[in-house]
Amino acid sequence: MNKRKMRFVAKRFPPGLGLLLAVVLAPRVVWACACGCGVFDVGTGLELPQGQGGMVFVDYDYQDQNHNWSGTSSAPNANNTDKEIRTHFVTVGLQYMFDRSWGVQVEVPYDERYFKTTGGASGSDLVALNWAALGDIRVEGIYTGFSPDMSTGINFGFKLPTGDYTHNDAFGDIDRDTELGTGSTDILLGGFHRGNLPGNNSFTWFAQALLDLPVATRNDYRPGLEVDAAAGIYYRGWFVHSVKITPVAQIIGSERTSDEGANASHPVASGYQRIMLSPGIEFDMHPVSFYADVEVPVFQDFRGNQVAAPWLVKASVSYHF
Repeated sequence: MNKRKMRFVAKRFPPGLGLLLAVVLAPRVVWACACGCGVFDVGTGLELPQGQGGMVFVDYDYQDQNHNWSGTSSAPNANNTDKEIRTHFVTVGLQYMFDRSWGVQVEVPYDERYFKTTGGASGSDLVALNWAALGDIRVEGIYTGFSPDMSTGINFGFKLPTGDYTHNDAFGDIDRDTELGTGSTDILLGGFHRGNLPGNNSFTWFAQALLDLPVATRNDYRPGLEVDAAAGIYYRGWFVHSVKITPVAQIIGSERTSDEGANASHPVASGYQRIMLSPGIEFDMHPVSFYADVEVPVFQDFRGNQVAAPWLVKASVSYHF
């Protein structure tokens, strides 16, 4: 069956100059769908470490993949047996910096998915399925000891196969790349850098990247390798009473290779390249911060027929201690 869907992406955001890091350090999208969830992990950084201490956070991400896409253009919905994949991602996380150089971050996701596809008893019925389950937990180390201001850092760790990857109905309508978990153990490796614009300390630029490499897989399914990168700028100068307001502008790029194995899509209908523009804003009322953004694709190149989302949403609340 020529079914396939798209992947997700996005992340959180921190106070002031923090906006950029969390993305890199935060395995936010701990979710393991073949839909490119890693996108939610790059961008501004709510989980940005700024010194010794900790932070707890709750992230919410949303994506509604409801239109068929093939190559670099929209394609007729009739060309894809999958019609819609709508997902709510909720992630609870903890980040703790032991000192100005070393830290750790853990993210535990719980996701809910609605899936409409062609299948059922006859193979041609329109079937709607809805389920929720634990996603793939991420555990990462953080190193920010390259400079005293923690402006450069790396994160490294693993995505664990804790998410449900066997959920299905009686007719086997849910493909492996539509499950909430991948069933794989992945190596995570990322890095970031930020700095002020020359001659203007009110504007900070940032860049970051995150690699997700599956290394141990199950049941003849290997999700594609995914690389997500983001670059942007934010303004650190608005205060309304005790609330610091930080607007953010960023561009996010993603590359995901095709899935492999007997349980991957055949013919190939997975893997993509994508570029998105993402305006966002953060409200910092220390020790509490709130961040939100929207991500809008401006270029997409999908292999085969995949259902794509016209926009993605991210929101995050964090408490620093």
